[in-house]
Amino acid sequence: MAVDHPMQAQLERYQQAIADALALAQASGASAAEVAVSRQCGLSVSCRNDAIETLEHNHDGALGITVYIGQQKGSASTSELTSEALADTVAAALHIARLTSADPCHGLAERRFLARQPADLDLFQPWAVSVDEAIELTQRCERTALAVDGRIVNSEGATFSSHDGLRAYGNSNGFVGGYLSSRHSLSCSVISEQDGAMERDYGFTVARDPRDLLSPERVGRDAGERTVRRLGSRTLATGKLPVLFAPEVAVGLFGHLAQAISGGSLYRQSSFLTDSLGKTIFPQFFSIDERPHIHRALGSAAFDHEGVATVDRMLVENGELLSYLLNSYAARRLKMEPTGHAGGIHNWYVSTTGESQRELLKRMGTGVLVTEVMGQGVNIVTGDYSRGAAGFYVENGEIQYPVSEITIAGNLRDIYRRIVAVGGDRDPRYTIHTGSVLVDGLTIAGS
Repeated sequence: MAVDHPMQAQLERYQQAIADALALAQASGASAAEVAVSRQCGLSVSCRNDAIETLEHNHDGALGITVYIGQQKGSASTSELTSEALADTVAAALHIARLTSADPCHGLAERRFLARQPADLDLFQPWAVSVDEAIELTQRCERTALAVDGRIVNSEGATFSSHDGLRAYGNSNGFVGGYLSSRHSLSCSVISEQDGAMERDYGFTVARDPRDLLSPERVGRDAGERTVRRLGSRTLATGKLPVLFAPEVAVGLFGHLAQAISGGSLYRQSSFLTDSLGKTIFPQFFSIDERPHIHRALGSAAFDHEGVATVDRMLVENGELLSYLLNSYAARRLKMEPTGHAGGIHNWYVSTTGESQRELLKRMGTGVLVTEVMGQGVNIVTGDYSRGAAGFYVENGEIQYPVSEITIAGNLRDIYRRIVAVGGDRDPRYTIHTGSVLVDGLTIAGS
């Protein structure tokens, strides 16, 4: 961490404000309290057809205070750190708490679950990029994309973003902690045309450390090549075919899993995986392990939004679901223990059977390679899955032509069980690291 960076002084200032707010809350009658701060500052630039469309510096965030009077809960927030602002915010939270009904599951995370000595995971990699440099990066990216092929006729623009963040949390069980982080990205989307039909696609790169970003030329080339590959797309006859989900789409399949095994869905009985702990929901070869402490990774965190320590965890092993994703409230509702997932998941690694995408195409034989899904046709309560899709028709293991205006339908429970292979082509740009996923026999609705 850059210990002399101005944001380090801000972090120390906010941690002191948290301690002050906690003391004030308890002195004002709260039986327990917690305070969280989240702030972000940075630069965003977008250009389209070589002209700057937006240029934005932002610095925003707030301090949120939650107080408990017994098991009554109230919350309020402020963007100011003065003693008067803290006092007013505590008073507002207490007023709300007195008006709410008691909930026996309300309360702080227990002391035994809190992170004791959170490790520095090297998440803060600031980039002193100038406005001129940011503009140049977007323009180089877009120019490269537009030059890939003469059939690329327009641009939806290129966008650069570089942001530094601060998160701090403390509670009256004795925890105060915080960390700095950074996130940098560059993306581009262009439009191609052939015989009056237009297609669009994109390329992007994202990383904590700017040195890990792909070059603007690589991002632009990816955007251009992906867009041109989609020209001449057709629909398909309705039927049942194997489907190979490209990594960027397979991420979403397992994102639905995260939603289905999260505490909120489970205690509300609104998940198709309710009561599935310890049951086999994937093939025997399939596993997912979570690794929260990988240095500089996008999904890393030493503790969650309640101060609960994150740990390496096997979520699925040999196809069996071993863990839910629980914050303290959900854990109490389910009579279980919190898992360190208040705020989200941390670096999922999906096991692989080792094949390249090309090898998986050969294994599939005839089917569909899906590179994009759209629409909101996923029902977590029932597991029903129906998404608009685009990609490529495959025959004898070879891509034949692009396809669009099709729908992939099934049920997530069946889709998970019908996974026959996971490629080694993991995409590092996501919190869920998975390769291409081959699923046997899904309904394809087309013409």
